[in-house]
Amino acid sequence: MTSLFDIAYKYRALLLNGAKITLIVAFITIIFGLLLGTLMALIKMSRFRLLRIFANVYVEFIRGTPVLVQIFIVFYGLPMIGIEIPSIMMGGVDLSRLISGIIALIVNTTAYICEIVRSGIQSVDLGQTEGALALGLNKRTTMLSIILPQAMKNILPALGNEFITIIKTSSQISVIGIAELMYVADTIRGISFKPMEPLIIVALIYFVITFTFSLILKKIERILRKGTR
Repeated sequence: MTSLFDIAYKYRALLLNGAKITLIVAFITIIFGLLLGTLMALIKMSRFRLLRIFANVYVEFIRGTPVLVQIFIVFYGLPMIGIEIPSIMMGGVDLSRLISGIIALIVNTTAYICEIVRSGIQSVDLGQTEGALALGLNKRTTMLSIILPQAMKNILPALGNEFITIIKTSSQISVIGIAELMYVADTIRGISFKPMEPLIIVALIYFVITFTFSLILKKIERILRKGTR
């Protein structure tokens, strides 16, 4: 136990930086994943067959392949198709690698959030749409002002689970050299020759982050439930 505290204190700067990068990656992924996932859900429910086919293929392909493969495809694939992300170092972080990792995670989570949002929209009573249209609202306003807010409220627990999954999944971008928590654990293991302690410390940090996030979501859920009574 003493060794655990000693290592945590000695490498606190590395661990804090890793936690900061993990949170930045997760936050950006959540924001863009939610926006693109919602858009993909609307495309999947579109009346245009080609758009529906595109969305279905995207969701099934992404959900049917490991996130690690997707990270490598984005990291090595973007330069091959002429999309070069400038290698800029900021605060000891290579932004090109960071952006590649975030893009891969967004691509992955968009597919899952698409299905969550689609199920939420379909859970809203059809009478709500019919009533809004009968009052003279167009389909776009009905979806944005009436259906989506109710759907988001219904799917908040599922979205919360997905967001927590993103935080944990972000550990996999360490394979392309991003100094998030898992990468930091490997670095400390190499420096200290202690195989277990860095992993236990990082596991505890992940737990604190996800548990705190879970408590915040439960608080939001309670507030929303009170608002609907």
